[in-house]
Amino acid sequence: MGNKVHPIAHRLGITTEWTSKWFAKRNFHILLKQDLDVKAYLRKKLRSAGIARIEVERSGNNAVTVTIVTAKPGIVIGRGGSGVEDLKASIAKFFPPKTKYKINIQEVANPGLVAQLVVQNMIEQLERRLPFRRILKQSVEQVKKAGGQGVRVMVAGRLNGADIARTEALTWGKLPLQTLRADVDFGRGAAFTTYGAIGVKAWIYRGDIFHKKEEKTA
Repeated sequence: MGNKVHPIAHRLGITTEWTSKWFAKRNFHILLKQDLDVKAYLRKKLRSAGIARIEVERSGNNAVTVTIVTAKPGIVIGRGGSGVEDLKASIAKFFPPKTKYKINIQEVANPGLVAQLVVQNMIEQLERRLPFRRILKQSVEQVKKAGGQGVRVMVAGRLNGADIARTEALTWGKLPLQTLRADVDFGRGAAFTTYGAIGVKAWIYRGDIFHKKEEKTA
């Protein structure tokens, strides 16, 4: 089951959090579509900014807070904050007219331990036609230097322009997919080359998470 269940969804509510934080008594499907459209638009618009995660939080007074977790906050903010104002204006089309927007920018402390950023780096190199074996080795070394305890990277498709598609993977360290307390980050994407799309996946094991129980005082 560990190879078929999304590692982050498998641990929701235990060691991982939802990227959309709100509750709706009605029109759930409309709000969900708004979140998906905004996230897809921002990932496409800020592709070069190294987006690790996008969170959407709603409050009862018709306010929406969009948090962008990025490895390159300077690209998102722009000169004098012009980039944030531009984003506010561009995402207005996805929400009702009277919605209040707020955009927060957070910087990734250690990009080498974020699976989505590792995947984006691999995609950029694949689209530049670099050898996939070198890309796999460099990605594993990047995670090792960043302090990861285990990593698995995988590419699938017409590698190096081969006629028959295949899957290649490289693994280092340990990767406990079934341990719920294990902090396993997962990322995936696709590199679009002249030979077709090449799928990219990455799993990174960053150690275990132990929640200390609060001692009851008499």
